[in-house]
Amino acid sequence: MNKRWQCVVKFVAMVGLFLLPCEAGAGEKSSSGAGKVKLQIEGSTTVGPIADAFAEVFSKKYPNVSITVKKTGSGDGAAALIDGRCDIATMSRFMKLKAFKKAIDRGVMPVAHVVAMDGVCVIVHPSNPISALTSRQVREIYKGKITNWKQLGGPDMKIVVISRDSSSGTYETFHKLVMKKQKMTSSVEYVSSNPQAYARVKTTPGAIGYVGLGFVDKNVKALKIDGVLPTRETIATGKYPISRPLFMFTNGYPRLGSIVHAFVTFHLTERGQEIIEAKGFVPLTNY
Repeated sequence: MNKRWQCVVKFVAMVGLFLLPCEAGAGEKSSSGAGKVKLQIEGSTTVGPIADAFAEVFSKKYPNVSITVKKTGSGDGAAALIDGRCDIATMSRFMKLKAFKKAIDRGVMPVAHVVAMDGVCVIVHPSNPISALTSRQVREIYKGKITNWKQLGGPDMKIVVISRDSSSGTYETFHKLVMKKQKMTSSVEYVSSNPQAYARVKTTPGAIGYVGLGFVDKNVKALKIDGVLPTRETIATGKYPISRPLFMFTNGYPRLGSIVHAFVTFHLTERGQEIIEAKGFVPLTNY
């Protein structure tokens, strides 16, 4: 992991250690208490597979807990936490300063829990002979400066540019680390989730898109970026240039013994780490 994200993870850990426990709704009831407990989770489509898998385990372990996981984007997760519509907001980026300020103004104290590491993988159709690009070349494609694969040594084929929508944490990471906050061309096709981006590239020979590591399989091809292929090792060490942590946010640090606390710390257990790895992401214990 590079120094930048080491600092982020250490900061988040320190915040969690020193914030006082805070009651935060129905999800804060004891995991062993009587009565039906509702746990509302909302946010990132990237973190969604982890949340879904955790929820499946918890539903079996705690039959009295009803868990709902909504995957509509990191921005929606932040809004739901601020509005009190969820107990846990899943996010593939850190909460924006504007949203954090809004939360504080409403009496909500967002606390971030880093649950895994991920890489934003630039993908193309498996039939595309291109296997590596530089960050600059990817940026020029998304700016509309490079429009045909033959300009990069590939076939004479129009490039179909796929992007996540601007409310996505994956978009935010790509916009910052690859685009350098420069505007994308008007011909970019926006989709609302990782599965949609994956499906579009999988079925379109000329397409290029980007997804989380957990959405890369034999049906799409992840490109080397600046000479580095996205793998668990290169993401864990920060060698891959588009690496990032994945978060679960709560309102205050959850009370010890609550179902919320158990859920947002499950990634630290052996079973939690196995699930994260099985879903194609990188456990924190890998670095």
